[in-house]
Amino acid sequence: MTTFVDRVELHIAAGNGGHGCASVHREKFKPLGGPDGGNGGRGGDVILTVDQSVTTLLEYHHSPHRKATNGKPGEGGNRAGKDGQDLVLPVPDGTVVLDKAGNVLADLVGHGTSYVAAQGGRGGLGNAALASARRKAPGFALLGEPGDLQDIVLELKTVADVALVGYPSAGKSSLISVLSAAKPKIADYPFTTLVPNLGVVTAGSTVYTIADVPGLIPGASQGRGLGLEFLRHVERCSVLVHVLDTATLESERDPVSDLDVIEEELKQYGGLGDRPRIVVLNKIDVPDGKDLAGMVRPDLEARGYRVFEVSAVAHLGLRELSFALGELVGQARAAKPKEEATRIVIRPKAVDDAGFTVTQEDAGLFRVRGEKPERWVRQTDFNNDEAVGYLADRLNRLGVEEQLMKAGARAGDGVAIGPEDNAVVFDWEPSMMSGAEMLGRRGEDHRFEEQRPAVQRRRDREAERDESLGKHGDFDPFE
Repeated sequence: MTTFVDRVELHIAAGNGGHGCASVHREKFKPLGGPDGGNGGRGGDVILTVDQSVTTLLEYHHSPHRKATNGKPGEGGNRAGKDGQDLVLPVPDGTVVLDKAGNVLADLVGHGTSYVAAQGGRGGLGNAALASARRKAPGFALLGEPGDLQDIVLELKTVADVALVGYPSAGKSSLISVLSAAKPKIADYPFTTLVPNLGVVTAGSTVYTIADVPGLIPGASQGRGLGLEFLRHVERCSVLVHVLDTATLESERDPVSDLDVIEEELKQYGGLGDRPRIVVLNKIDVPDGKDLAGMVRPDLEARGYRVFEVSAVAHLGLRELSFALGELVGQARAAKPKEEATRIVIRPKAVDDAGFTVTQEDAGLFRVRGEKPERWVRQTDFNNDEAVGYLADRLNRLGVEEQLMKAGARAGDGVAIGPEDNAVVFDWEPSMMSGAEMLGRRGEDHRFEEQRPAVQRRRDREAERDESLGKHGDFDPFE
């Protein structure tokens, strides 16, 4: 049974926004009291948050599909819909969030660090919020936006100061068990360690974490053995410790050749060339191991390595090793630049950014792409003529009509708003620039017209007639 998972693919869906409400207030003696439709609620976000109590991604391996709740629709009486509840997913410290293409979206390090992986849809505006001096009682409301759908990859990279690397059965687990209070599985056969083990070491005033990485073998960087799956756990460490077996029973192996093989695998994996190295010659409690350590030590020191002879079983040389590692960790921490508690990245838009683009794809087909036009299309109820006219007005105010003309669009050409797999396509007519006006002149509403006194309506009609006939002598019937 799988107990440790450090890489999963997660399918997440944020909540959809609730629809706005189209309602008209009614009470006794006030059959048309004005619009009172409330806004829809916001859809819930999907948020990844670092939790120190979580050490594996196993939960998401078994349940990779996660969805936040939807927002509730608005109601009459100016009652807004309830917002959807955010879905908070706890992840281990050191989790990296990537998209399907492998691009890093977030690097979550530190307890409480959060990342909104999928954003909930906005709630649609009710007709009360859409009312204006020109549109006194809208007979429509905006639809809620759908929430984001994302396929992301979570990778766990262990956060440790020191990483122990080496061949299987070199004694890494034994070493971490005596340096710290960790209790990893220890046995005399290869690949005993199947998951990275973490331990906390105190050396004087320095406290640091140490991890033993499952054994590496030749070809690990290309996927042999377990190395490729766990090499990522070495990336965050400040110090690399080569644990070399001086009492191996394999005749074709020796500490120097083992070091060369592991260094080659680290080189092939990449990104670890700047880490300081320490070499630990383990198992000197064995007579042959002690002799071999004395033979290879001058060669390793000639290469520039700092060498320690230890025995995890007999507890030999551990104090010197522990303080040496603490010294290197302290130097690495001092060399790191101090990061601000909060980093704000400002990406201003270009001065000439219109917020959308118009491109001609085929003869007679133009595509409009942009955050606002696509969002407005998603919010529009195309079964309501007034809502369609409102969309036309918004697009025209944004300048879409003008850009279509500049791009060479003619009456009857197809216009698609949105991506290819989810676009709204319609036949473009320049007259759509008065889309909402076709439903009646701006500022007028036939429902309010019926409530006006008959005398006032008659006076208005007379004023319009006098103006059209040229009351001040401007009208010539023979022209």
